Amino acid sequence: MSPRKRAQVSRGIQYGILVLLAIVIALAADWKTLAEDFADLDIAAAMFPEVITTALKNTVLYTASGFAFGLGLGLVLALMRLSPVGPYRWMATAFIEFFRGLPALVVFIALSVGIAIAFPGRAIPGGTLGVATVALGLVGGAYMAETIRAGIQAVPKGQMEAARSLGMSPTRAMISIVIPQAFRIILPPLTNELILLTKDSSLVYVLGYTSSTIELTSFGRAALNQEKSMTPLVVISVCYLMITIPLSIVVRRMESRAERAR
Repeated sequence: MSPRKRAQVSRGIQYGILVLLAIVIALAADWKTLAEDFADLDIAAAMFPEVITTALKNTVLYTASGFAFGLGLGLVLALMRLSPVGPYRWMATAFIEFFRGLPALVVFIALSVGIAIAFPGRAIPGGTLGVATVALGLVGGAYMAETIRAGIQAVPKGQMEAARSLGMSPTRAMISIVIPQAFRIILPPLTNELILLTKDSSLVYVLGYTSSTIELTSFGRAALNQEKSMTPLVVISVCYLMITIPLSIVVRRMESRAERAR
């Protein structure tokens, strides 16, 4: 038997095992109980429209503001890491290692409790949104800084040399030539970070929430405690997928377009 034929037989056996496993699971599952516990349409309907107009909206808002803050911070940190000035590199490295090593939950608690203790009577402007923006931005910025730094270093050095030969200053060449090319390279990992921040936005619950500041996970937990059904978790899971799947599709299309442009 030829290697190609053996490979086809091997794949056929694997597909057969998967189909058999799916049939066994389908026959063994208690579909009536699953439908009652995970797909109660009455409970799902009762969650609307608040799950969209409030919880989903707040999740997107917390994520977008945290990502914007983190992206700006990450760019500054990346440039500091690449700076020939030693103190800039040391400060950026210390910041990145510190916030990459801390769980996001600790950062949320530190900002919500620590600020009030260290500075009595003062708080981060913007209430829940302000604290969430800073907390997500600090954690996300530490990771994005390393991603941006790697992207800048991946741009061929000849690009900077060509810009300098045209009379551009190092700063202008970096802003106009190098950084735009770096961002095309690092678009996928940046999108992954955006997806991670979407999930980390669920930590806003440690700040406390009201009916106007609640996000998806807290909304689902409250509904779960009230209804004693897993249906709320299914609903908020679908809402999270409504955010993350389009992001992944957009990135794949942008990657394909960039590949064709090359």
